[in-house]
Amino acid sequence: MKGGTLQINWHDTKPVLTLDFHPLTGILATGGADFDIKLWVINPSEDKKKSPEVTYKTSLSYHSSAVNVLRFSPSGEHLASGADGGEMILWKLHSTDGGEVWKVLKTLSFHRKDVLDLEWSNDGAYLISGSVDNSCIIWDANKGSVHQILDGHFHYVQGVTWDPLSKYAASLSSDRSCRIYVNKPSKMKGIEKMNFVSQHVISKIESQTGDESKSAKSHLFLDETLPSFFRRLAWSPDGSFLLVPAGSYKYSPTSAPTNTAFVFSRKDLSRPALILPGASKPVVATRFCPVSFKLRGSNSCTTFFKLPYRLIFAVATLNSVYIYDTEGVEPIAVIAGLHYAAVTDIAWSPDGKFLALSSQDGYCTLLEFENEELGTPFAVSEGKNAVGLGNRDEFQKTTEKSVESNPNPSPSHCGRIADADGRKMEEQANDGKPSSTATKPAQIPTKVTKKRITPMAID
Repeated sequence: MKGGTLQINWHDTKPVLTLDFHPLTGILATGGADFDIKLWVINPSEDKKKSPEVTYKTSLSYHSSAVNVLRFSPSGEHLASGADGGEMILWKLHSTDGGEVWKVLKTLSFHRKDVLDLEWSNDGAYLISGSVDNSCIIWDANKGSVHQILDGHFHYVQGVTWDPLSKYAASLSSDRSCRIYVNKPSKMKGIEKMNFVSQHVISKIESQTGDESKSAKSHLFLDETLPSFFRRLAWSPDGSFLLVPAGSYKYSPTSAPTNTAFVFSRKDLSRPALILPGASKPVVATRFCPVSFKLRGSNSCTTFFKLPYRLIFAVATLNSVYIYDTEGVEPIAVIAGLHYAAVTDIAWSPDGKFLALSSQDGYCTLLEFENEELGTPFAVSEGKNAVGLGNRDEFQKTTEKSVESNPNPSPSHCGRIADADGRKMEEQANDGKPSSTATKPAQIPTKVTKKRITPMAID
């Protein structure tokens, strides 16, 4: 792995608030506080020691306020962007004699305040958005109209995501709750209409106590004091589990809360099934690599992930990024001290070769992975991963068989480094100035009790 923070003028030195890779071409789109969307061409560096080369391509100028989120549609034909003031725009890619050009297709108007996050449905027909007006809206992308309003939250909705298998949607709010919605289609005049209803409201969990006769509930998520407007949650590409940031977990009623991210199993979305190792700073964004990899056969301390392939995902805190795979819960890489201000978004290139981070300090970081550094791709067919969602019905059956969890899931954890070691790693990684050095986790002493493992505190 190589790369680092690129000292180029991304958005006129203003905060870069969001980014995403085109699913086919790998073009990187960034949105910022300068009201613009910019497109960049990313090329691998010929020098093994240098960062990837970034070339400015064009700007999409139409928004009249800061662009908080942008996402390409699964087909790559459309781009959706959300901004302050409730602005949402759908862009369409047009082929001209001079090349390809993005033009405004529709403006989506209904949110009354800033749009903070959005996500496409797998077929590209719908969008879900979250806003400072405390609501989520499901949009019909073809009509450019509101399909459904989900208004159960009591504070800003800072993260939304759509199940790749199209059964669920999820939202995360600064009201300290994560809401899971399930599609229960309604029929009108013989026509089946998509209809999402709230299935779970996840906000608290019982803390572990020495006295089994007593129980104490604690909040699972951070409140509005989290110094970020973003809580970007994500479904795994196969739909087998949901990864939720902004976690706060207390190991006992008297212990201090630990910053974390929670993993929810598709088989039981009512409570976390896994708690990722704790971090010194709050987790603000999560993103999965779109490529699946062959199993390496490593001896992992966790038995939660039962998949026929490895999935890789990135978890970003305010000042660092952790990279994990599903064959173990300890991170395979930790990169810290990259930016002077908070990380705002993360994205993977379609081939899994690049990982990009944006920050409020006005810069982006690009990490480049060498061939098969992350592993051997599981299977490739016509440019799409074999465990993708081309045949949804067949794939959903495979997923349901592959995903295993406890009949009565309770949080499981993996490997702990002593607090002193955790502080030492953080000091080495940050030492007051940015660094692009990847820090490998230290050896983790595993203490297994009743098939559970204790959390690791690093960063």
